[in-house]
Amino acid sequence: MAGHGPVQPMNVEQIVKQAENFEYNPLVPFKYWSRSAGTLLKEAEIYENEGNEQQAYLLLFRHARLILDNLSTHPEARSVDNESTLQQLRKDVLRNFTKLELLKPRINRRHDRYRQILKERSQAKLANLKASPVSRPGSGNAASEYGHSRLPSDPALSNESETLTAGENRDLAVQLAHKEIRRRATARKATRQAGISGEEEQERRTAGLWVDWEENLTESEHSVGPEGLSKQMQDVRLQVNGKKGDASRHAGSHASPQAHESNYRYPSVPHQKAQDQSNFDLSTGSEILDISSTPPLQPPLRPPKGPNWHTDSQSLPPRPSKEQIAPTQSVGRSSAATPVQQDLNPTTFTFKPSAYLENGTPLRTIFLPPDLRYRFLSLALPNTKANLETCGVLCGTLISNALFISKLVIPEQESTSDTCETVNESELFDYVDGEDLMVLGWIHTHPTQTCFMSSRDLHTHCGYQVMMAESIAIVCAPSKGDWGVFRLTDPPGMKSVLNCTKSGLFHPHEESNIYTDALRPGHVYEARGLEFEVVDLRPSP
Repeated sequence: MAGHGPVQPMNVEQIVKQAENFEYNPLVPFKYWSRSAGTLLKEAEIYENEGNEQQAYLLLFRHARLILDNLSTHPEARSVDNESTLQQLRKDVLRNFTKLELLKPRINRRHDRYRQILKERSQAKLANLKASPVSRPGSGNAASEYGHSRLPSDPALSNESETLTAGENRDLAVQLAHKEIRRRATARKATRQAGISGEEEQERRTAGLWVDWEENLTESEHSVGPEGLSKQMQDVRLQVNGKKGDASRHAGSHASPQAHESNYRYPSVPHQKAQDQSNFDLSTGSEILDISSTPPLQPPLRPPKGPNWHTDSQSLPPRPSKEQIAPTQSVGRSSAATPVQQDLNPTTFTFKPSAYLENGTPLRTIFLPPDLRYRFLSLALPNTKANLETCGVLCGTLISNALFISKLVIPEQESTSDTCETVNESELFDYVDGEDLMVLGWIHTHPTQTCFMSSRDLHTHCGYQVMMAESIAIVCAPSKGDWGVFRLTDPPGMKSVLNCTKSGLFHPHEESNIYTDALRPGHVYEARGLEFEVVDLRPSP
């Protein structure tokens, strides 16, 4: 097992600076942002349960910023349905600010203790050098000896667990996933058998760190308005800034100048707006931006732009080239056998990012069952014979900072030879939420065409990649015996598609490197033996 020890912990100020660094576009439909908010909470809960309080703090803070600074003023927030959703999202924020208060001192104590250890070691080393000035091999500063000469760029790795590379530990990842997915399924079943409603279960999970919060929230739901919530956030802001004393004087007012001058701040709560209506179609996926993690300290160089290309029904976009690898590598078994672990615990391991976006943002590993595409093609065969596309949704979960695809969901859909549209989205997302799953991407067929991402596919995939930067699109071309795993580049792909107002199935985009392979190389690894289930939500014929 190739791994590394724990890395340097961060303090709250460092974490918040990263949490605040995300792009927001009000033209992105409200429902996509609200689902992004839900994904942030799911991830935060898992990181917290695994003991990674730093990443949990980052995600909860980013969630609060998204809801209170952005979605509260979204153009679609005034519609009747969205206003109800926004009220629930604000309740989540209210609970999470209490959680942030509880996490903050623990995170800072861990960071301060680490710095104190470095200081003590440095002083001891200096004293030894003074007593014996002869230079010894390996001498250097304490931080280097401890293994950390600079601040970590990814809070998800700033944990006490052992960091692992995905490519060298796929067998271990499979074992870990099987055990943890079964444990979660057993816990979910026990919760339902106990008669706890889905809404109450979500309330309890969101509350998380404290016992009496739900009771207190119930008592105060009707009395806490935007001004009251603002006051509580001002109190928390003062605590984050290390300022003691009574913050009640800030109630119903704007934040103090000192709070605004800080490098990290809690968002303010806007007043509720009037109502209007707005709709958006998932299949177009237009005007979407990503709120993924921030770039590392040393981001990779942006790839050069190639010549412009244009597409129509006779001229299709080029498929990204792949590295040539041995066939045995494609199925994802590590070259060195991983020892069987008797006590697999997600808190013990943290998988390092396997790739980076073009802007430097780290991408967590996605482990993909190699047999999934064959099962999907079998289900799609009747449509393929009729020259109709078929699509499915890739669902899974987060374990030890890696994403595992464990469900292939076939939604109700309408197909043509060149398109496949999901219908009855509410049923799909009800199932995903009920099973506590995350949407990790999608898969679809090109019955007679080659393996590539059409203009329509690119726009559709934006809707997935905004909810999670790691989201992938698998394209299967059964008539050609080919398949691929893709993602949009960022930059230039994401913004190019977002700014595109052209219509048509095969309309041109100016950028040549608008999408790229996510498997060879990339952040997707096939993991032989990884179990998955198929759920077909299509009505019976």
